[in-house]
Amino acid sequence: MKAASLFVKALEAEGVRCIFGVPGEENLDLVEALRESSIKLIVTRHEQAAGFMAATWGRLTGDAGVALSTLGPGATNLVTAAAYAQLGAMPMLMITGQKPIRLHKQGLFQLVDVVDMMQPLTKYTRQLVSAATIPARIREAFRRAEEERPGAAHLELPEDVARDEVDDAILLPTEYARRPSPDDAALVQAGEAISQARHPILMIGAAANRQRTAVALRAFIDKLGIPFFTTQMGKGVVDEDHPLWLGNAALSDGDFVHRAIDAADVIVNAGHDVVEKPPFFMHKGRRTVIHINFATAEVDAVYFPQIEVVGDIAHTIERLTDALQKQPHWDFGYFDKVRKAFHAQLQEHADDPRFPMHPVRIVADTRACMPDDGVLCLDNGMYKLWYARYYRARQPNTILLDNALATMGAGLPSAMAAKLVHPHRKVLAICGDGGFMMNAQELETAVRLKLDLVILLLRDDAYGMIRWKQADMGFADYGMQFGNPDFVMFAEAHGAHGHRPDSAEAFLPTLRAAFDAGGVHLIDLAIDYSDNHRILDEQIRQLSAAV
Repeated sequence: MKAASLFVKALEAEGVRCIFGVPGEENLDLVEALRESSIKLIVTRHEQAAGFMAATWGRLTGDAGVALSTLGPGATNLVTAAAYAQLGAMPMLMITGQKPIRLHKQGLFQLVDVVDMMQPLTKYTRQLVSAATIPARIREAFRRAEEERPGAAHLELPEDVARDEVDDAILLPTEYARRPSPDDAALVQAGEAISQARHPILMIGAAANRQRTAVALRAFIDKLGIPFFTTQMGKGVVDEDHPLWLGNAALSDGDFVHRAIDAADVIVNAGHDVVEKPPFFMHKGRRTVIHINFATAEVDAVYFPQIEVVGDIAHTIERLTDALQKQPHWDFGYFDKVRKAFHAQLQEHADDPRFPMHPVRIVADTRACMPDDGVLCLDNGMYKLWYARYYRARQPNTILLDNALATMGAGLPSAMAAKLVHPHRKVLAICGDGGFMMNAQELETAVRLKLDLVILLLRDDAYGMIRWKQADMGFADYGMQFGNPDFVMFAEAHGAHGHRPDSAEAFLPTLRAAFDAGGVHLIDLAIDYSDNHRILDEQIRQLSAAV
């Protein structure tokens, strides 16, 4: 059989169900092998979108999603998606084509050293130079992509290697590798620090966003009564309607949650990754930080934990829960005051009648529409801060936002992948007009796949987040605004349904009707960002300082 067929058999052995991508001349043998396989090829309109979809597939399943491109420009279009997966710890394998490596007659036409290009953006990248190495290379690529900390892997399959004839090869077993257990001495040290503290607090980060870890953390909180907060990528690991939730570190500082952090003498840090902006700044001697993660801390100028417990996070938390008891000297009185003030502030503007709509009203109406297991997939823009801070996630991985690479253009592809993983859940893509237009062509892909998907497009005719930063830094309003197409007509031209609510009262019924109708729906909603500075930079800071 051809090496391309062996390649596909190895993918099947890894449990691959679908591949996202754009085919090219150099991988037609692989495409033909896919046609005869159990793997579905999902053709996208841009390789970047294919990469975003593969990364989100990996994020939600734990199994590496797979993206396909040809050589040259096809491969370079995967670069942003590679960084998205690598920084965001999402398991993904990229497969790129290449010219024949033994002999070709095209000179340097489309020739890019893709393996070298992918080196700093992946955990593993190799060119396949022999069909005999295919099973081992694919097994290693998946192993590297999926093991903690997950990330991107890449394999380049040259055209002549793909066409080589090969005898039946033995596929390598895909055995489960156990994660390391935490060191007993480190557990004792962490337990003593927590027990001796007066104001311990729990922080939940992105690496804790695993199903078993979520269960373990909930048991830890319920038994010990220690308050908790999350980073942006840790949202939903524990139900944010829990009475001990202190909020999300969406803002860099000056929020209610930062008052609680300042009052803590021990911070139990479960799964934080320094790729996210630090939710607190460490100062020598002020408090004890306990780092609980799959790997040792990547020390930074503002993050140098005194105690590290390295191993499987869920197992570590379970061991601590068993070992610890509530302490009579723990004092959470100030945390209770912070929580009460924070929750009161969250309700402001939740029913604001203005139009264009206030961000808090949009978040509140979205929460009212979405079931507990409904999935929000956020692109990157100003609205991400409002959703991170105001939207209460009830379950893990129900609000997918990117606070690592923080790239624009990922919202729609991410939502499409989420719908493929969870076909029976409500999935809502939330995009700004800037980010949406970066991969708007995938609207056709969503329609072609017959997805039941709703896209909430928040339109302010500008790069809203950068405009906010520009104003906050005292610069003139310049260079941020742009024009937009008629998004309702744009949706309908792609075979989707377009809606444009003309009042705040019309938004929630429109959103509910779109979900009820099925199919692909785009809601063009005007958003009012005039309160960005007043609330996020001034009011919250003043109210929290008064607690």
